[in-house]
Amino acid sequence: MCGIAGFCNFKGDWRRNIERMCDRMQYRGPDASGVWASDDHRVVLGHRRLAIVDLTPTGAQPMVSRDGRYVIAYNGEIYNHADIRKRLLAENRTPAFRGTSDTETLLEAAAAYGLADTLKMAKGMFAIALYDREEHALFLARDRIGEKPLYYGILKDNINNGENDGSFVFASDLNSIASLDGFTNPVNVDILGDYMRYGYISAPYSIYRGIWKLEPGKILKVKSPFDKPEIFTWWSMMETAVFGQKNLFRGSSEEAAQELERLLQNAIAGQMTADVPVGAFLSAGIDSSTMVSLMQAQSSQKIRTFTVGMWEEQFNEAPVAKEIAERLGTEHTEVYITEEDAKNVIPALAGMFGEPFADSSQIPTYLVSRITREHVTVSLSGDGGDELFCGYNTYYSIDRIWNKVRKLPYPLRLAAGGALGVTGCLGNNPSLATRAGLLGARSIEDMYLRSEIGEGLKLVKGRQEGKRLDFGPWDAIQSREAGTTWMDAYPSGLLEEPRHNLMLMDLLMYHPDDILNKVDRTAMAVSLETRVPMLDRDVVEFAWTLPLAYRQENGVRKKILRDILYRYVPRELMERPKTGFSIPLHRWLRQPGLREWAESLLEPSLLERQGLLETTAVRKLWDDYIMKNVWKPQIWYILMLQEWLRSTKVKL
Repeated sequence: MCGIAGFCNFKGDWRRNIERMCDRMQYRGPDASGVWASDDHRVVLGHRRLAIVDLTPTGAQPMVSRDGRYVIAYNGEIYNHADIRKRLLAENRTPAFRGTSDTETLLEAAAAYGLADTLKMAKGMFAIALYDREEHALFLARDRIGEKPLYYGILKDNINNGENDGSFVFASDLNSIASLDGFTNPVNVDILGDYMRYGYISAPYSIYRGIWKLEPGKILKVKSPFDKPEIFTWWSMMETAVFGQKNLFRGSSEEAAQELERLLQNAIAGQMTADVPVGAFLSAGIDSSTMVSLMQAQSSQKIRTFTVGMWEEQFNEAPVAKEIAERLGTEHTEVYITEEDAKNVIPALAGMFGEPFADSSQIPTYLVSRITREHVTVSLSGDGGDELFCGYNTYYSIDRIWNKVRKLPYPLRLAAGGALGVTGCLGNNPSLATRAGLLGARSIEDMYLRSEIGEGLKLVKGRQEGKRLDFGPWDAIQSREAGTTWMDAYPSGLLEEPRHNLMLMDLLMYHPDDILNKVDRTAMAVSLETRVPMLDRDVVEFAWTLPLAYRQENGVRKKILRDILYRYVPRELMERPKTGFSIPLHRWLRQPGLREWAESLLEPSLLERQGLLETTAVRKLWDDYIMKNVWKPQIWYILMLQEWLRSTKVKL
C-alpha cells in the first residue's frame, strides 16, 4: 500500500513540488519516498512506500522496466503476481527478476503484454501511473471495484498570468494536488447538490473544478503535449452483472455455497500473503465473521482479530465479536473507546479525506484502524457482502413499497406525493417528506434514488455568476454532466430481478465512493493496509451468476454466506439483532464541546460570506435538530462540508 503522485508540463520548481506532493501523503507510505523525472523534467512521478511485499530496496518506486522503456508508480497489491511472474518466465518475456515485489511483476507484464491485458489477468487492488518513454504517453489505471483512489486533472496556472497552462497532475490524495504551487482551482459548486443527497462526492467528480476521480475499471491515456486525454474501460461491473445473470449458476444452493467457499478460500489465501504481520477486523456481522472463519481455517497459527467496543450497550458489538473470536480460536484484541476518543477524531476528518465526506461510521472505522495498526500492518475486511449477497434492509423495503405503490396511476401518485411533501417539510417530518418523494417514482430504480436521505432538500444556493471556471476539453471527456451520477444514469430494468438492480446501483457508486473510500482513507491515515477478499475478481464474477433465491430465502438474508459461516460458527451465535458499526454521534453533538464546534460552523455570518448554502434553511435544520431530534444525517453532511471549507481555506 502506497501513495502515488506526478505531473506533466509543470511550470514551477518540479523537484520541490513533487517532494511536497509526496510529503503530504507520507501517512500512505511512511517507509520510503522516491522520485523519477524525464531528462527534460516534463514528466515527473513520485511515490510514498508502505513496504508490504519485498521490503528491500529492489521493491522501491518509481521503478524502471528492465528494457528501460517504462516507468511505474503504483499503489496497491497484485495477489496473483507469482502466477503472472511464472508465465513471464515460461514465455521468456523476461530473463530474470531483480527482486520479489509485485511492482516489478506488474511492470514487466505491462511491458510484455500491454497494460490493459496485464490488468485483465491481475487479481488485486491498485491505482497505477505508467509512463511510456518511447511513445511519450502516460497511462493512469484504477482497479475493478475502486479500492484504491486516483485523482487527476489540469491546473489553472496562477504563475503565468492566470491562464490554463496544460499542467496535468495526478495523485492518490487530493491534498497532494492542492499543495502544488499555483493551485487555485475553486470549489466545484455544481456537485454540492450531489454531495447533499448522498454525503459523499461520486466519481468522476471531486470537490475541485478541473480535478476528477478516475472511475473503477478505467484507463486514462494522455500523450505529449498532454492535452488530449482518452479514457476507456478495461473491466465493467455493469457488464459483469449482465453477463452473470444471463449465465446463471445451474447447481443447487448447497453446491453454490461450496463453490463460493472455495473461491473465498483462494482469495483469502492470496490476500494473507505479506512480508509483514496480517490481521483482520471482526464485528458481530455475517461478512467479517465468514472471512475470519476462513482465514483461521487455513492458518497454522492464531490469526489476529480486532474489535472496538462502545460503553453504550445499543452501539456495542464487542461482546458478540469476542464470543465469535473465542469460538474460532483467534488471538483477539478488543478496545473500548471513550467518548473523548471519538470526539477528538472529528476535527481531523477533513484532512483524512481531502474533500467533504460524511458517512459517520468513518469515526469508528478510524478508531479500529488505529488500534489494529499497533499490532499488524495489513488487515482484512469483510466489506462487500451486503452489496454482493443482498444484505441491506433497504433492498427489501424498497421492493415491498414499490410493489404496493406501482398499482396506483402515476398522476395520482405524483399529486399525492406533492401534497405529502409539503406537509412533511412544513411539519419538520423528514420521514413523511421521504415517503412523499417515493410516491413520485417511475420505477423501482427511481424509487431507490428518491430514498436517499438528502433527496429533495434545497440547501445549496443556485449557481452564481463567477462561480464557474471553464476547463475546456477536460470537462468534455467525462461521461456525465455535472450534477448527475451513476444512480441517475442507471438504465431501469437492466437486470430482470429488481433487487439485483439495487445491488448493482450500489456497487457502481455507493460501494466505491462511500464504503471503500471510507476504509481506505481512515486506514491509510494510520498507515494500515486493508484488503477485501469479497471483492476478489472471481468472487464478484461468481456472485453475479447466483439466482436471488441463493442470496435470500424465506426472509433469511445473505443465505449463501450463512450456509458457509454455520460450518464454523453456531447458528445461534449469529442469529441476533446486529447493532451496526456506529456511535452515539448525535447525542454528543448536543453536548458541550461538540455543540460549540458545530454552531461555530453554522454561524449565519459565516454561511453568508461563503455564499454556498441557504443560510435560513441550514439554520432551520439545526434548530429542528436540537429541539426535535430530526434531520440527523443532513446535519452531519453540512458539518463535514463546513469543516472541510474551514480547514482548507479553499477558493470559493
